[in-house]
Amino acid sequence: MVNRGGRRVFVERRGVLEPVADRTLEVRNLTVAIKNIARACGDEISDHQPMLDARLEDGSRVAAMFPPCSVDGPTLTVRKFTHRYTLDELVTVGTLAADLAKELRRAVDDRRNILISGGTGTGKTTLLNALAATISERDRIVLIEETSEILIEKPNLVRFEARRAQSPLGQEAPLPAVTISDLVRATLRHRPDRILVGEVRGPEAFDLLQALNTGHLGSLSTIHANSAEQALTRLAHCVLTANVGLPHRSVREAIALALHLVVHIARVDGLRKVTEVVQIRGYDSGLDRFELASMDGAAGSSVP
Repeated sequence: MVNRGGRRVFVERRGVLEPVADRTLEVRNLTVAIKNIARACGDEISDHQPMLDARLEDGSRVAAMFPPCSVDGPTLTVRKFTHRYTLDELVTVGTLAADLAKELRRAVDDRRNILISGGTGTGKTTLLNALAATISERDRIVLIEETSEILIEKPNLVRFEARRAQSPLGQEAPLPAVTISDLVRATLRHRPDRILVGEVRGPEAFDLLQALNTGHLGSLSTIHANSAEQALTRLAHCVLTANVGLPHRSVREAIALALHLVVHIARVDGLRKVTEVVQIRGYDSGLDRFELASMDGAAGSSVP
């Protein structure tokens, strides 16, 4: 992470951000480096287009911002792909308990629809990767992402990536955007056994629920939230952004029908840990509450 035009550099090690001592970059060199990265990714960044969100050849994610949007000078963030963990390895490093890993593996085998929630950098994608690795080789998987970062090796895998509206150099006509919603709808024509969405963050939530409630089981997806309960509320808000005129209660009923489990992962003392797993038992329209039960068999609870 390079902040303030190169005057501050940070690196994340074992979940902790650390300043890099005696390491700065000249703003001119940083600017040139960012432009070169953008060019290598087939993109551009400039005063006219000050934001960059790109993927390097090794799969690492790059985000950059130029002034005037970045007030203190160019900013660069690189998220390198690290080791691709299996469920057993996540047990070894303490992310989840062995018995819970066994239950989640069974849920994937039983084609349960699973939503993984958590904050930024908590390991949602890592957990999704580990769960996806347990999917049967016989299943046809369609993976949909804003920017490709999920690493799955399966014989019948189709990968779709969204595209923002672009005006490539040398072309007069701009390229139209292809959204996650567009891709979810298109996926249904590709005969998927399982639909995986890297992150749900907007109106594509409506299209995903439509797919899950019409017989497409075994889905995995992630969402930003601070708890399993909040994940359901946030998912409902995402559905409403589709502006399809669904009443509030109908949205929540659709969520209760579509999803089976919410798995929440968080940072605890710098380590990534699964802190909650809840089963969605239904929706009480009279009380306007989800009916939930903890994965470990704890007493059911309701969420307004």
